Amino acid sequence: MLSNSYRNDDARRIQLKIKRYGAVLSVLAAGSVALSGCGAANEPSGGGGGGDNGSDLSGEIAGAGASSQAAAKEAWIAGFQEQNPDVTVSYDPIGSGGGREQFIDGGTLFGGTDAALDDEELPQAMERCGGEVIEFPVYISPIAIVYNLEGVDDLRLPPETLAGIFKQEITNWNDPAIAEANPDAQLPDQPITPVNRSDESGTTENFLDYMAAAAPDVWTFEVSGNWPVSGGEAAQGTSGVVNAVGSGDGTIGYADASQAGELSVAQIGVGEEFVDPSPEAAARVLEASEQTDAEGEYVFAYELARDTTESGTYPIVLVSYEVACGNYESQEDAELVQAFLDYLISDEGQQTAQEAAGSAPLSDALQQEFQPAIDAISGGN
Repeated sequence: MLSNSYRNDDARRIQLKIKRYGAVLSVLAAGSVALSGCGAANEPSGGGGGGDNGSDLSGEIAGAGASSQAAAKEAWIAGFQEQNPDVTVSYDPIGSGGGREQFIDGGTLFGGTDAALDDEELPQAMERCGGEVIEFPVYISPIAIVYNLEGVDDLRLPPETLAGIFKQEITNWNDPAIAEANPDAQLPDQPITPVNRSDESGTTENFLDYMAAAAPDVWTFEVSGNWPVSGGEAAQGTSGVVNAVGSGDGTIGYADASQAGELSVAQIGVGEEFVDPSPEAAARVLEASEQTDAEGEYVFAYELARDTTESGTYPIVLVSYEVACGNYESQEDAELVQAFLDYLISDEGQQTAQEAAGSAPLSDALQQEFQPAIDAISGGN
């Protein structure tokens, strides 16, 4: 089990309570806010399209987990509660490790995680749920390599060079390996300060998984959610890394692209080209990846193709999962979780996340594949 030391002390409680206002309904009816496929948020098994504010749902549900989902979750909660004004949904972005721990311990009804439940956690989650566990990707986003280096606005990093920097074998910005990939850049004679997560993190695990696959001769550490290299600078949570990189000079770190803000972002070498971390480029990785053989009818976990050389593909990608139970003791809890997850994978929900957080929308094929898992959620039996 994970210790509570992974809790992000700075994590804020996202809790949005949306009231009924006739003016809002008028705006929605006029089409100022995209609400396509009405009805599904009020009909949990209906395919995920959104409601018409005629919802008879009421109550409260709480989740916790990946801080990378924070911006998307805030937008999801707002959109869902507009359609279901008597429902309160809260999400605590404490980090993936803490989110999985709380869900397994029964402290939350759903969780968000940037790494799928592992071979030890999945049986524990099944025991908590009394059987079936629901797990599927809901948020796909590139992990940006953010840096702060005066006078360098464009930076290209091949996989081996990137791994060497974070392994702290490449320690100066004018190192020949960096200069070779950036012949037009005025690289200073300045130390590199790598910044990593101090807490257990799914973002870290995804980043390490990429380096282990794309630069195996350089990055020889075991892949996990904990940073393996001592030294450098460590910061708590996604926001902590972004703040540390932004407040430093000669700093470099990794963070969900949606939270990179005004920081410079590096292009990453893929095959013969260098690729920006766009949502479209990130989505191509999932399309090229295969599912794992994890136990469970409704467990959809992926072995990502990190070492791809396909043109236009960005391989440092974060695929964030939603975790829930197939059965809840309370019928009310089951209906609320089902309706909320239904909204998350709907066209409207995915568009909402893209607009708020820059994520890549799930394809129609993936939506259809995940929908039966949500439809199967039940309660009170």
